[in-house]
Amino acid sequence: MSAFTNPAPSPVQQPERLAPVVLPPSPKGGSAWKGWLIAALVAVGAWAGYEFGYKRSIAQKSAQTSIAAIPVVKATQGKLEVRARISGSSAAREYANVTAPMIRGPEGNRPMVLLKLAPSGSMVKKGELLAAIDGQSVQDHIDDVKDYVESAEADVRKRKAELEIDWKNMQLTLAVAKSDLDKARLDAKAAEVRTEVERMILQLNSEEAEARHKQLQSDVENTRKRQAAEIRILELTWERHKRHLDRHANDIARFSIHAAIDGLVVYQSMWSGSGMRQIETGDQVAPGQPFMKVVNPSSMMLEAKINQAESDRFKLNQNAEMRLDAFNGLVLKGHIFSIGAIAAGGMRQNFFIRNVPVRISFDTVEHRLIPDLSGSADVLLESSEDKAVLVPLGAVMDEEGKSFVQVKTAQGFAKVEVKTGLRNDTHAVIASGLESGQEIRANY
Repeated sequence: MSAFTNPAPSPVQQPERLAPVVLPPSPKGGSAWKGWLIAALVAVGAWAGYEFGYKRSIAQKSAQTSIAAIPVVKATQGKLEVRARISGSSAAREYANVTAPMIRGPEGNRPMVLLKLAPSGSMVKKGELLAAIDGQSVQDHIDDVKDYVESAEADVRKRKAELEIDWKNMQLTLAVAKSDLDKARLDAKAAEVRTEVERMILQLNSEEAEARHKQLQSDVENTRKRQAAEIRILELTWERHKRHLDRHANDIARFSIHAAIDGLVVYQSMWSGSGMRQIETGDQVAPGQPFMKVVNPSSMMLEAKINQAESDRFKLNQNAEMRLDAFNGLVLKGHIFSIGAIAAGGMRQNFFIRNVPVRISFDTVEHRLIPDLSGSADVLLESSEDKAVLVPLGAVMDEEGKSFVQVKTAQGFAKVEVKTGLRNDTHAVIASGLESGQEIRANY
């Protein structure tokens, strides 16, 4: 007997199918509608779960992704500075101009040749030789003028001797006339023993001698004046030649130019046929032409201009950071020491633009600092406290006289009113309404 009773026939191989869903037993009688109601409620719950659960999670994830894409910054602590940049050129407060001498002689219009120049950029002491001018032609002229002076002096001595002889002769003639007068007067006293005719002759001789004596006395006085005038004319000629000689001697002395102060030698530019260039040995300079400066390196400054509309923001002793275009990366400290009182206009097309001159002193001595270098100065106009709350200026929105920022929260960004303080071109100080470290929207 087989161990299996009524064995089932072998099933036919069927394709794999999903397992059928077992439905609850159908209600009997009047309870059928309850089953359909339960099924409807299940379907509505599933739809509601999808709409309010799944979609909401998707929306939250999308919102979180959108919030994450918005750039944010943190409020920081620091010191805010408001600076203004002005440009200008370097110059020296203490300097001495070196100019070609003005020739005092009648040949003063001719140019002068520079034979020697102190090296540009070298340091010199007061009294050192800076430049020498060729004075050979003047020296030759001086030799000629010396001959004129000596000749004029000899003429004065010679004429004085001649006039002295004439004066002695006139004195002798006057003495002879006085003797003749005295003799005629003595002869006239003996007229009593003379005849009438002899008395008349003696009287006439006495009167004639007296008249001749008076005439010689008058001639002596006039001759003395004439001789003095003649001598004076010769002396004036002599003095004129001497003054001429002294002028040229003074010119020769001034052809050697010495430093008036201790300082740095700086050449000035001069016009050449093709443009401007620095002075060189062998160049010709006109009388009174400046060709060199001696500057005090410890007294350098930056000469600049500011618009008159902004002049009230600048004050004396404001600190500044100085930069020079010729030396990249060089930053020097300085301060304002002079502000112009009157605004000056420009030239031609800029005539109606009024600027106020400002001078900024370099506080540090830099050996590379020379005049006429272009540069700029960042002047510190205002500053905040050291630990002020700072935010980017783009994160602050001004509306109806109030300031707002958008602070980042877990749900997004919240609009918060803040009170701002000092501002510059990039940041603003938050006086109240925001703390350091809080994240805010970078662009409002």
